[in-house]
Amino acid sequence: MQTGRYSFAQQDKDFMAYLPSSPNDPALFDYETVKELGKELHAAYAAGDPFPHVAIDDFLSEDLLNLCLEKFPARPDPDSQSFDRDQERFKTSYHPDHMEPALRRLFYAFNSRPFIKLVENITGIKGLIPDPYFLGGGFHEIGNGGHLSMHADFNHHKPMNLERRINVLIYLNHDWKDDYGGQLELWKTDMSERVKSYAPIANRCVMFTTTQQSMHGNPNPVAHPDGVTRKSIALYYYTSTWDETRLAKTTQFRPRPGTGDRPDWEVKQRELIGDLLPPILVRQLARAGRLLSRLRSR
Repeated sequence: MQTGRYSFAQQDKDFMAYLPSSPNDPALFDYETVKELGKELHAAYAAGDPFPHVAIDDFLSEDLLNLCLEKFPARPDPDSQSFDRDQERFKTSYHPDHMEPALRRLFYAFNSRPFIKLVENITGIKGLIPDPYFLGGGFHEIGNGGHLSMHADFNHHKPMNLERRINVLIYLNHDWKDDYGGQLELWKTDMSERVKSYAPIANRCVMFTTTQQSMHGNPNPVAHPDGVTRKSIALYYYTSTWDETRLAKTTQFRPRPGTGDRPDWEVKQRELIGDLLPPILVRQLARAGRLLSRLRSR
């Protein structure tokens, strides 16, 4: 990782990123340059097993990769979320709005028309909507001994009343070996078999369709011999296809067979209560629970 003042000078003149940056600003993408990009990957994406997905290496320019590493947050921000429980161990997220200007421009570019067009071309899903709130998105970091158990993601963006459709993950880990753990795994919905495993190597992008059947995670604990953390970018995209006939679900964790993975009994309990009690009583219980949590944290 470079130190000192960041320079946008290209490190390798022969390097060709899949997604070219604007010649005027590496943190931006030009629509005319990328508007047809990704169509050549659609067939592979649609045929992805166990659910539609594609992995793209050398995704961003080296300038952007180095920028992300050099300016990666050193400490949590006011909107950060940190987890240390059975399903999410030693995991922290960092919100783009608290990052340095060059990184904010990059994340805002991930929400711009050129990047959305690329994602639409690859996935075949039109009318994708970015998330200006970056709910759960931004930079992710998992420390040594940490992991993220197998799960299907939440399906409803409540502030915008949207349906979640696509995850885009971009990894930022140079010289990462399989022995270091942290691989992204894709499993069959019934958790009978791991189908794919992707090492989180620097500049690898994995894009996939998110449904309640899209079981994914990085359950193997991070074990870098020098204590280097696993770093990534997480971006989520939605469509205006949500309606009141759908059931909103939070993140659904499922254990791998024959392992010590633990079910998320807290979520299961909340969902059972939601199925059995009237909505007004469920809301009152939720408010009481939040109040109790705040009192305990004082």
